[in-house]
Amino acid sequence: MKPRILSGMRSTGKLHLGNFHGALENWIKLQNEYDCFFFVADWHSLTTDYANTANLKLFAEEMLIDWLACGIDPKKATLFIQSWILEHAELHLLLSMMTPISWLERVPSYKDIKAELSDRDLSTYGFLGYPMLQTADIVIYDAKKVPVGEDQIAHIELSREVVRRFNFLYKGEILIEPQPLLTKTPKVPGLDRRKMSKSYNNCIYISDTKEEVHKKIMPAVTDPSRKRRTDPGNPDVCIIHDYHRIYSPPEVVEWSVQGCRTAAIGCVDCKKKLLEYMDIFWEPVRERRRELAKSPKKVWEIAKEGTEDAKKTAKATMERVREAMKLRY
Repeated sequence: MKPRILSGMRSTGKLHLGNFHGALENWIKLQNEYDCFFFVADWHSLTTDYANTANLKLFAEEMLIDWLACGIDPKKATLFIQSWILEHAELHLLLSMMTPISWLERVPSYKDIKAELSDRDLSTYGFLGYPMLQTADIVIYDAKKVPVGEDQIAHIELSREVVRRFNFLYKGEILIEPQPLLTKTPKVPGLDRRKMSKSYNNCIYISDTKEEVHKKIMPAVTDPSRKRRTDPGNPDVCIIHDYHRIYSPPEVVEWSVQGCRTAAIGCVDCKKKLLEYMDIFWEPVRERRRELAKSPKKVWEIAKEGTEDAKKTAKATMERVREAMKLRY
């Protein structure tokens, strides 16, 4: 059998290019090599957006459509909804009983996200316990690998520590200790050069039309020191160059770099050339997305079938956990 991996995305809004190149593009490759479980992390969405739940269903649907349009194949991977499998919550509760609070407080993203989302009250048990729910998500499916970037290794290390503690306390190899599957991702800055994020309003979305993408790219700020068309520029500080490296062939990237540095081309020329290759890449996805959006019932059926499959594994794990904890009476 193929080794199993698990990964999920929070359903907090539309997926953008950072989500695609940072995770989804890798999932598409992994589904051919591993037994993949991919889930809509709607409970995780509540850790920061608990006060606004009106669009949870819409966001989940949009996410599933994006996944399918981009190339996630339900015949190769199990797609499911986190909140439809209550065993996640049960295991989260049981693991939280034996996990020191200090372990949760030292996770780097705890303070980082609180600072980033300072306009929200995140002094909640749910936000502090986010890594504990994440651990439950992973180990309930006996996932051996979790695809992550280097900045997320601390989360997986916490999960590993929790599993070791659980297995020590309850005397057996009840839960599988997950390993990080390191993935390299290209740099995808937002339109303002900051991290691409919905909270910064600087995103290009997977669901954007060709016209919407063009309207976002053409006025985007390039090298701020290049005031006139005849001024040489520095592609290393230009988001258009970052996008060229993702979408354009090597010879076009070189044309862009040399033309910028020598002022042989203007920023408008560079952007138009980029858009040619972005359109080539994204138009098949847009077409599939348009078709999927016409059949939301079919999309939800895929999620329902995947959830039923995932639930079988989750139930089997919880039987082992209850037995080990002497909770079967």
